[in-house]
Amino acid sequence: MKKADVGNIIEFREGLQGIVEKVNENSVIVDLTYMDNYRDLELDQRTVVNHKNYKIIKENALNN
Repeated sequence: MKKADVGNIIEFREGLQGIVEKVNENSVIVDLTYMDNYRDLELDQRTVVNHKNYKIIKENALNN
């Protein structure tokens, strides 16, 4: 399994998406404000996701 890099967009937990801000040994910190419906979902701005629990949707989102 490929680990995400900073700037990648990942999907996790049944459709939530976010931009990876930091990569740790066992997890990534994800900015959820990327989603259009972020405010409607009433979620925290950031969350931690284990490497086993996401898939990479787009690489280098910050560079495009």
